[in-house]
Amino acid sequence: MKNLTKTKWFIFGTYLLLILTSLLISFILLQNNNSLKNVFRSFFDVAENRTFDYRQSLKVIHKRPIPNKDIVLLAIDDASVESLWDKYGEWPIPRNVYADVINYIEAEKPQAIIFDLMFIKSVRTQKDADKYFVDTMNKYNNIYTGLNFDNQSYDVRKPENLPDRLALNIDNKSSINFKKKYSFTNCRLILSELMQGNVHVGLTNVIRSNDGIIRAVSPVLVYKDKNYPYLSFKAGSDLLKMQDDNNFILDSKRNLIVSDTKIPLTKDGETILNWYGPSKTHTNVPFYKVINEMEGTNLTKFDFKDKIVIIGTTAMSLHDTKSVPIQAEVYPGVEVHATFLNNMLDNNFIKKSSGIMNILILAGVIAIVGVIAMFSTSTLFAALSTILFTIAYLFIAYYAMEIYNLWIPIVLPIIAIVLAFTLSLLAKYLMKSKDFEYQYKLATIDGLTELYNHRYFQDTLKKQIDISRRYNQPVSLIICDIDFFKKFNDTYGHQAGDAVLRQVAQTLKKNSRTTDYVCRYGGEEMSIILPNTKAEEALMLANRICSAVAEKPFHLTPVDTAPVTISLGVATFPDNAQTSQDLIEWADKGLYYAKEHGRNQVGRY
Repeated sequence: MKNLTKTKWFIFGTYLLLILTSLLISFILLQNNNSLKNVFRSFFDVAENRTFDYRQSLKVIHKRPIPNKDIVLLAIDDASVESLWDKYGEWPIPRNVYADVINYIEAEKPQAIIFDLMFIKSVRTQKDADKYFVDTMNKYNNIYTGLNFDNQSYDVRKPENLPDRLALNIDNKSSINFKKKYSFTNCRLILSELMQGNVHVGLTNVIRSNDGIIRAVSPVLVYKDKNYPYLSFKAGSDLLKMQDDNNFILDSKRNLIVSDTKIPLTKDGETILNWYGPSKTHTNVPFYKVINEMEGTNLTKFDFKDKIVIIGTTAMSLHDTKSVPIQAEVYPGVEVHATFLNNMLDNNFIKKSSGIMNILILAGVIAIVGVIAMFSTSTLFAALSTILFTIAYLFIAYYAMEIYNLWIPIVLPIIAIVLAFTLSLLAKYLMKSKDFEYQYKLATIDGLTELYNHRYFQDTLKKQIDISRRYNQPVSLIICDIDFFKKFNDTYGHQAGDAVLRQVAQTLKKNSRTTDYVCRYGGEEMSIILPNTKAEEALMLANRICSAVAEKPFHLTPVDTAPVTISLGVATFPDNAQTSQDLIEWADKGLYYAKEHGRNQVGRY
């Protein structure tokens, strides 16, 4: 029993090592095969992203991070588009309207006003309105507006240089290279008076995942080898630092440090957003209602004191909607900025587990499932236990994101669980099969000669006679005895006698047919059951074996050899006997006849 337990642990350890080695080899092969790597990466990325979306969506039912009450969206929604178009007779509306709104809100001392809008070029018919707008924007030090990078061809638009004040200075101590994914060759400029003035400018670019869903944004974008901030990152960093400072540190652990806040970045330089809810989760004020309030026609009074006011479009007709994990296709882009800013102010971004942690998770689930499957007494119990463990892991993955903002993988561990369970059962089956073979061998094989033992001989002979009787076929039996065997023990010792027995047994097996059963009958006697064999064929085989033994030199000790001979008796069913015992008796008589007539020969009574 102790040896069997050791065998179990040895097989389990070997199986675990094989799985981990296979995973490592697969990883290396994928690294060297780009096309195959891309296929696998695409599959796992899409599948894992779906689990992220599901975990984020579940927060509708369970605990969800609370949106910051200081963030107010001043939304140009469908109702605002219709109302303002009727009021001003055109769209876009004159920019002096935005200037009036800025002055109105600034009177209440907000923390910041952020325009998720791009003010491109001056309108010729509204030059006074544009000048008033630009002067108003530059009058305050807490106004932010958007800029957009793209890869437009040079013959459409010449790439212009941007003011140095807009660029970021990043002390990058990490392996992140923002150029790989977030580098652009062209820029769509906004009004030069805004870029050169007092207004803070940030980028509005977002890059969707392969499935078209926005899960992460980069706080840093690259243009002409310089780093520029994402719009809400620019506003958030200024609010956290309480000053306009474009110097940042990106540490070796891929954390972008802003004051006391560490923004975790992925290897591509993205930060994963933690979503607060569907559209309109943050405080949402329709733009037209503020216009009405300014004109005294709105009964509701909105409070903008100490608020962060983000102005942008949410109208479906203006086509600035996105797909996000918790809401497909109808999530306004301005709310992506609100989500990023909220994450930043509350230090609430999602962080992916590291590569080392993922390897430990895989090794852990493989080991646990392996132990469950290998050491369970029943396959049903092992299956149910593995299912329960899988469910428990899913809960752990969900609550790790909900409580600790940690994204641990689900897809690869679940695949590992299935493979580990399957391979464990296979290993367990093979081990049981091996154990059965071992027990069967103990029950049927003679330990010294490795021939079938006497019990197996008796059972097999009876079965062969039954088969012979049923199909009217002959079966023959050879019984042999080593001549003068006692002298080997007396002269050279019992180890020499054992050596003779083993070598004679091997000679019998070597010179018998694959269909024959070579057995140890007892002591120095051995037997061969010959199915479907006539008397003449049995005599020929017996004579061949007798000669093979006589011609072979036998090693008694490492230095001593001696000749060995055997005497054999042959009998055949049904010629000589009608039962197994009669057949043994007749073969024995043939053996005695051979011994009485000089040994080293075949006798037939």
